[in-house]
Amino acid sequence: MMIDFTGRKAIVTGSTAGIGRAIAEGLARAGASVVINGRNAARVNAVVREMQLAFPRSEIVGVTADLATAEGAEALFAQAPDADILVNNVGTAHMREYHGIEDIAKIPDEDWLSLFQLNVMSGVRASRHYLPQMVAKGWGRMVFVSSESAVNIPKELLDYGVTKTAQLAVSRGLAEAVAGSGVTVNAILPGPTRSEALGSLMAQQAEAQGITQQAAEQAFLTSLRPTSLIQRFATTDEVANMVVYICSDQASATTGAALRVDGGVVRFVA
Repeated sequence: MMIDFTGRKAIVTGSTAGIGRAIAEGLARAGASVVINGRNAARVNAVVREMQLAFPRSEIVGVTADLATAEGAEALFAQAPDADILVNNVGTAHMREYHGIEDIAKIPDEDWLSLFQLNVMSGVRASRHYLPQMVAKGWGRMVFVSSESAVNIPKELLDYGVTKTAQLAVSRGLAEAVAGSGVTVNAILPGPTRSEALGSLMAQQAEAQGITQQAAEQAFLTSLRPTSLIQRFATTDEVANMVVYICSDQASATTGAALRVDGGVVRFVA
């Protein structure tokens, strides 16, 4: 299968590291011009330079904008007004331990609202801007990077899980709205992945416990995701490969789907 995005413009939000960076690289490798996005100008500029060297035949530009705010979204739209491919990847979680219901009761409104603004509203605002253009052209690809936590809600990250479930609803609703237009809208559900955020957490735990990072990851899986079938963390490239495929012409019959890249963590047949 040859995937070719020559002539296509892609925007990947939150793409200076982790899964977003791997997705941006995968799209550029297949010929797309790519807009890199992040909140830190120095990081955005550094990634743009690195990717320009790695993919000299693809146009790589950067937009520094905080997509947790309406103002940041408008800054993105002003600098990157159109796109053929939009990957709503930006997101975060408030990492915490769970010792009982009192921990859930202590989650402040600010945590709930800040996660919703970044994890959900960033994609809503971007979709509102770019999706009508895709429909008008008769071709487009939109992807929401959700999580297996959307269907396997973690008690220690309840607020995060709720936002990831919301992304699935937005994704499916938009797919329904553009039925028959030539535009596809899908979501992916990564499982535990050696991304910048989770990878750094595992490295910190490994150092604190005097063990290897691989051992820390195995302990995480044993205690929190024992149903993993691959019995390891996924790599960011493994997640990105799914996104690159569903953005391709070859995936034109795949839309309205929530596609798992979770290593088999979620125990259902679908």
